[in-house]
Parts: sequence; structure tokens; C-alpha cells
Amino acid sequence: MKVLLLKDPKDKESGPDPYVKELGLCGFEATLIPVLSFEFVSLEDLFEKLSHPERYGGLVFTSPRALEAIKICLREKSKNEVEEIGLSPQGEKSGNAEKLAEYICSREKPHSSSLLFPCGALKREVLPTALKEKGIPLESLTVYQTAQHEHLQQSLSSYFSQQGIPASIVFFSPSGVKFCLQHIQKLSGDSANQIKFAAIGPTTAEAMEAAGIPVSCTAESPTPQDLAAGIQKALRPQNCILSE
Repeated sequence: MKVLLLKDPKDKESGPDPYVKELGLCGFEATLIPVLSFEFVSLEDLFEKLSHPERYGGLVFTSPRALEAIKICLREKSKNEVEEIGLSPQGEKSGNAEKLAEYICSREKPHSSSLLFPCGALKREVLPTALKEKGIPLESLTVYQTAQHEHLQQSLSSYFSQQGIPASIVFFSPSGVKFCLQHIQKLSGDSANQIKFAAIGPTTAEAMEAAGIPVSCTAESPTPQDLAAGIQKALRPQNCILSE
């Protein structure tokens, strides 16, 4: 059975995309279609803030693009001093903004040094609001903007004409729902009700429900294993074994 993943592929240098690999191990034929393009902004401001680490108690990341912005910023501004960022992540298994906020609040003291939050222009306010309520200062800085990938419509049309209707389509972000839904509905026509729509997490699931998309499964955590388990349950419930 075919599964369409609406996400950017993993860097080629890092090997096969883990979602494609995991779904393949489960007997699915997965295809990636990039949905988003990104433009980095405010790198001068970011570098100025990074130049004064004593001002901050830590960095908060909720997307790989924010980390990429820091890498670009440091590479351009201090090539002789910084080759790679040697950060030790904490709370990486939180899975969503609500749980990450709980984790940060359990470790940070109110009115301590501000946390620096490089983020996208479309960020939700869940994390900043939760930390503010607990008196934990958070300084947000928009470092990238999101737009529709220039080849999205063409890629979707090519997929549906060559591969047909997939058994499942997975959305990886609310922006993916916004940019893809109309094209998918047009291309799938009356067969749309045959597709099992999946979400990588609760935030994306909420966006899907708000757009009128029936959510057949939501990954328990944003990992290839949990997504594959959820799709297995949705498509083959009698044979599904959920991962712990």
C-alpha cells in the first residue's frame, strides 16, 4: 500500500529518510513530497544575541529550521571559530509545545535569566504563554518565514497521475494542511473518502479537523516508529501492534 508523506526529505548526506525507511519495513511504499520553503531572516539580530551568551539561561528550539538558522548565522559570522554547534539537548522527547512547556517549567526558576527562542513567523503562542504564566522569561526572535514550495502543485499532480490514490496521506504541519488540502481534494475527487489521513502530532491533527479532514490516526509521538504504528492500526487494525 502506498503512503504519501507531505514533508521535506532528510538531508541526503544523512542517509535515507527515517520515515520512508520505517514505513518500508512495515510493508508500505512511502513517497515524500516537499510542502514548504523557508527564508531566513534577522540573522544579524540573532548573531548579536548569540554574541552575548551571558544574557540567556538557554536556547529553546521547536523546529529544525531554527537550529539551521543558528548554524548559518555562526558559519557566516565566525567561520574561523565555529564549525559546528555542540549543544546538549534536553526535553527532546516532549513531542509538543504543551509538554515542552511543562518540562521547562519543571527545571527553570521564575524570574531567572531569559531563554532565547529562535522561531518561525507562524509559531503558536502555546509555549510563550505557558512560560509567561509561570514567570519564566522567554525572548522570541523570528528567524525564518514559511511559504508554499514552488513545485508543490506540480509534484502532487505528478504523484496522483502516476501513483494513483494513496492508502494514506500524512500531514506534518498545519502549514502543510493549508497549502495541500485544496490540491489533494481536487486530485482525489470522489476517492478522497478512501484515504486514511494521518497527523504527525496533535497540533497538526487540530488543523486537519478544523479544515474538515477526518483524522484516522495521530502519532503518539513524532517519530517514524509511532507514525508507522498508527498507520498500521488505521489500515490494518487486525494486524496492528502498537509500539510502546
